[in-house]
Amino acid sequence: MKEAIVLYPSPAIGHLISMVELGKLLLTHHPSLSVHILITNQAYDAGSTTAYIASVSASAPSIAFHFFPATTLPPDFSTTSPHHETLAFELLRLNNPNVHRTLTSISENHVVHGLIIDFFCGAAVTIARELNIPCYYFFTSGASFLNFFLYTPTLHDKFAKSVKDFDAPIDVPGTPPIPPSYVAKPLQDRNDDAYKGFLDSSLKMQTSAGIIVNTFEKLEPKAIRAIRDGECVPGGPTPPLYCIGPLTSSRGGDDGRSLESLTWLDSQPRGSVVFLCFGSLGVFSAEQLKEIAMGLERSGRRFLWVVRQPSKDKNQKVATSTTTDELDLASLLPEGFLERTKERGLVVKKWAPQVEVLSHPSVGGFVTHCGWNSVLEAVCAGVPMLAWPLYAEQGHNKVVLVQEMRIALPVDESEDGWVSSEEVEKRVRELMESDEGKMVRERVLVVKEEAKAALSPGGSSWLALAGLNESWKR
Repeated sequence: MKEAIVLYPSPAIGHLISMVELGKLLLTHHPSLSVHILITNQAYDAGSTTAYIASVSASAPSIAFHFFPATTLPPDFSTTSPHHETLAFELLRLNNPNVHRTLTSISENHVVHGLIIDFFCGAAVTIARELNIPCYYFFTSGASFLNFFLYTPTLHDKFAKSVKDFDAPIDVPGTPPIPPSYVAKPLQDRNDDAYKGFLDSSLKMQTSAGIIVNTFEKLEPKAIRAIRDGECVPGGPTPPLYCIGPLTSSRGGDDGRSLESLTWLDSQPRGSVVFLCFGSLGVFSAEQLKEIAMGLERSGRRFLWVVRQPSKDKNQKVATSTTTDELDLASLLPEGFLERTKERGLVVKKWAPQVEVLSHPSVGGFVTHCGWNSVLEAVCAGVPMLAWPLYAEQGHNKVVLVQEMRIALPVDESEDGWVSSEEVEKRVRELMESDEGKMVRERVLVVKEEAKAALSPGGSSWLALAGLNESWKR
């Protein structure tokens, strides 16, 4: 019988891409393996994955996608949680019968070595147990947030109050203290349904066959050591940890828009351009977009900026629905901005080929929302960052990027999350012109080489993947 691994990602594009890359990586070490990926519909509109899945199916025939029938939340489902993650947890829980049926079907013709799940898919742990299939977690963020995730039950038992009510930074083994406001929003209120979903997933993770994480030893040594030494799960054993990163991907489906960005970059001096891009879901209010524009204009630096349709609510930083409205840059940005900056700036709508842009010799800095995929892409390209987190675990990532890894400078917000044009101007200049910027630039080039070494034969990530393969044979 053929050997198989089944991957179960959260349906959001960022999580799906990471999981697909893991599948491709497993195949490079174990070409006879068949990789099966379970696809559910989305609980909210996190961007279409159709074109991406089609391109993977065409280029990687050893990866099979299993599409579940569309599942909807029941009419009587209600939650007081403001967080969209609550909907994701519930929808994935409702898919358990589909997981059971598909795993049973795959097992008829394959020896299934493991079910590898995203942390949103914790409900499937019980199905894997029922079918006697080892269940692994694939953590799509870094080890520093994994620490917090694993330590959440300890914090929950230790303190009777919610994170949002803490009046001092939170100490978690292996990472710098995290300001309460930087903690992922769904983890801030212990009475929230989203919090309960993450807490449950963390407890299930502690009983899994192993944790696969998209990072590498030299990038987060303290965090990795704290996990391996059992400091993050003081009450019991920690599953084996496999650091197999950096896994990055060039995402297709650009509607022919790649050319404009790359052609423009070809005509810019080496290392002169600041690239601003805030992930597949990051959004700003119209007022904040104007503020960014004014800061960029006054900085005098060259820039390539990806702009999305603004949110109507100034506190909303994550897009949970797509819009078909035409993006009118001239009316959205300050009057005359595009004309005044046309010699040194390019504003593109919605999307740019991020991996190719970051790898372009003209790019010298990256203003990022600190999504982990984007962080790793910048590391692999050797591009220093300005850290401007918007949602999810990005605040945690910012703290670690700035204080621990020293490959980013911070963008500072006011208490209500506003970033002034003065701050944008100051930080862009600092990254591109100052001694601090130079130090960050030099440091990220060292990390780039360490990333390359980790993935090479005999490197730490290469050995971790070999160890994962060995665990299946046992």
